[in-house]
Amino acid sequence: MNELIARLTKIQPNSTLITNENATLDDSPTTFPLNQTLYFDFTHDTNIMGIITALGLTQFAQFLPVSGPPPNQQLNVSHLEPFAARMVIEKIQCSTPVSPTRCGSMTGNATTYIHLLLNQRTVPLGVSYPVCGNRIDGWCEFGDYLSSLSSANELANFTYACFGNYSASTYGSITNGAPIS
Repeated sequence: MNELIARLTKIQPNSTLITNENATLDDSPTTFPLNQTLYFDFTHDTNIMGIITALGLTQFAQFLPVSGPPPNQQLNVSHLEPFAARMVIEKIQCSTPVSPTRCGSMTGNATTYIHLLLNQRTVPLGVSYPVCGNRIDGWCEFGDYLSSLSSANELANFTYACFGNYSASTYGSITNGAPIS
């Protein structure tokens, strides 16, 4: 999460915040440059579910009843990671604001947006981050997206989740990956 924020803002991450980040690599402009146009990170397709959780994409956190998936089930693993997965986060700079409905033109200052694709399909960011609004294109204004991500580290409570002493929760009570204390 901190690495994504660092790349989007071009500010070196504070590697002491999260215990699973590699401070040796992240603290060096040689091994973690912040002046690139494109960044490529590779992982196994099964890690995509952890990334979805870390990003706080709650639209995939529907309760799955023991009777089987409901008709409007958003989380369908065979669609999200069918033996491979690709997540693309685009930072789009526009000379004027883009209408949330894509109808008509808008006036104003240059505006930057975030567009997230999962296996070539737009993930509507407003579903998980209400501050992004209900845009037909699924985009989110850059500042709103960053503010949504900034609370993710606190919500995850990484150290407690990994090393804390807590009891297992009942099925369906955890929808964001963070243990209930």
